[in-house]
Amino acid sequence: MKYQALAQDILSHVGGRENIVSLVHCATRLRFRLKDNKKADAEGLKTNPGVIMVVESGGQFQVVIGNNVNEVWLAVRSEAGLTDDTPAADDEHIEKPNLLGRLIDVVSAIFTPFIGILAASGILKGLLALAVVCNWLTVDSGTYKIWFAASDALFFFFPLVLGYTAGKKFGGSPFITMVIGGALTHPLMLQAFDASRVSGAPADFFLGIPISWFNYSASVIPIILAAWVSCWLEKQGKKFLPSAVKNFFTPLICLAVTVPLTFLVIGPVATWLSQLLATGYQMIYGVAPWLAGAAMGAAWQVCVIFGLHWGLVPLMINNLSVLGQDSMVPMLLPAVMGQVGAAFGVFLRTRDTRQKVLAGSAAMAGIFGITEPAVYGVNLPLRRPFIFGCVAGSIGGAIVGFSNSHVYSFGFANIFTLAQMIPPGGVDTTLWGGILGTLVAMALSFVLTLVAGLPARSAAQSSVNIVVGENEIHAPMSGTVLALDQVPDSTFASGLLGEGVAIIPSGTRVIAPFAGEVASLFQTKHAIGLLSESGIEVLIHVGIDTVKLGGEPFTAYVKVGDRVQAGDLLLEFDRKAILAAGFDLATPIIISNSDSYRSVTTVDATSVEAGMPLLTVNRN
Repeated sequence: MKYQALAQDILSHVGGRENIVSLVHCATRLRFRLKDNKKADAEGLKTNPGVIMVVESGGQFQVVIGNNVNEVWLAVRSEAGLTDDTPAADDEHIEKPNLLGRLIDVVSAIFTPFIGILAASGILKGLLALAVVCNWLTVDSGTYKIWFAASDALFFFFPLVLGYTAGKKFGGSPFITMVIGGALTHPLMLQAFDASRVSGAPADFFLGIPISWFNYSASVIPIILAAWVSCWLEKQGKKFLPSAVKNFFTPLICLAVTVPLTFLVIGPVATWLSQLLATGYQMIYGVAPWLAGAAMGAAWQVCVIFGLHWGLVPLMINNLSVLGQDSMVPMLLPAVMGQVGAAFGVFLRTRDTRQKVLAGSAAMAGIFGITEPAVYGVNLPLRRPFIFGCVAGSIGGAIVGFSNSHVYSFGFANIFTLAQMIPPGGVDTTLWGGILGTLVAMALSFVLTLVAGLPARSAAQSSVNIVVGENEIHAPMSGTVLALDQVPDSTFASGLLGEGVAIIPSGTRVIAPFAGEVASLFQTKHAIGLLSESGIEVLIHVGIDTVKLGGEPFTAYVKVGDRVQAGDLLLEFDRKAILAAGFDLATPIIISNSDSYRSVTTVDATSVEAGMPLLTVNRN
């Protein structure tokens, strides 16, 4: 119920249940495939305070939520009536993305369902490596063996997990494709592979066709291709077989055909392709690793913004599967920490209360690899911090590349990646180079942002550059100016509470109209009283009769007694919720002690921007 209103708003802005083809989520984003992206309202959805950003990329409509994405995903599924058994929508009229978009869509749909456990397994592997290097554990101890099994199980049985998610993505039975993955890792097949490596071992045949044995545990590409073939066969079987037998003959055909085909053709070809990709990457990396690091450090967060980073995930996993190590993940760590450092810089520099809270929480999430809140909520809107983060990431990435740093287990770049970079032989210069590059990126972006990261901004963002005279009250919000006697409430319209004006807000934020102190804050957070340094008392009352809402649409960022500067964020409110409840949004701005002044003058304008002059008191 906590996210019901947000889920309903998201559904309405993506075109409703009937426009949804599929919905998955990753660490921070809801990823929709829609029948018609033109029916979605990205700009309208961005105004919801529960949404960090909306991105359309790779054929997906991506709604960035943050750390609570799983709860929101469940709420959206519940509101839309989506379940795991919900049939996919007829895709005859679905807009088809380009080739790159299809690739990103396939990869993200296959890997995102288990992204959390994938990262957790890699982190546990890294911590075990650290424990061994520090002599806290030995590889022969029972403790190590049990934790190693926990960390390695996902990677060893990758074909089973990928078989399930690939089967769902390709529109077939995920249990059939999971069984195919199980066949690839069956003990009998692993024994056959071990036996084939013995010199002089006899060849094995399937119906007279020679078999080339490979170890498919931890492999990625073979099962994905095999799942696609199986799902195609399954669709043909359901189409042509009689209804009386298709429920068990279709799986029979899929297993009897796809498993041998995988061992005879798909597996060897996919293995060759995997080795080719790994070798090609190593050749490019070997030419100038520092340049590769600089490029990855600079471009990674840009790729994340557009969801293009998913295209590189299989390559990272493939490197680990084929080479036993990967150099790409360490080069990404400075890119992540560059944005973290920039967010910390904003946290210390800004005087905007809301921005400070957001920057602090975003920076902490970024340390653990979740950079979307920092990028979308803090750095990118301010521009300079994001640029500084990319520049620092590039310099740090160059240091990491020059140091030839690698990881030896998979995990998305975060603070625990440092543990995953410990070589099997123990700590060496490659690890120290990775640490140095990471620290340089974080420190450089932090200093640059602290010194020059916050340019002149609008009053709605910060109190910087807002100068309010001692007799002036600036607009606490943007919107249409309404004479006080036009307010649909006789108490305000009569001037009983004091002289002033009203604004029909166009946004959702209330900022301080001058420097002073928070004198009062209603428990329902719909109204706030302020006292300026020159003695002006002001009441800002958001909406008419909104006290009846019990405070639900309102969020306060200050408390009674707080000192504020002009432009500091005081309140936020949910426009749609207030209007949907049937209340008027007209917001009176009243000078409570107007009797102490000769007169009060209102700005001669029909509309006003937050932070611009609104009222002037004329003293005796």
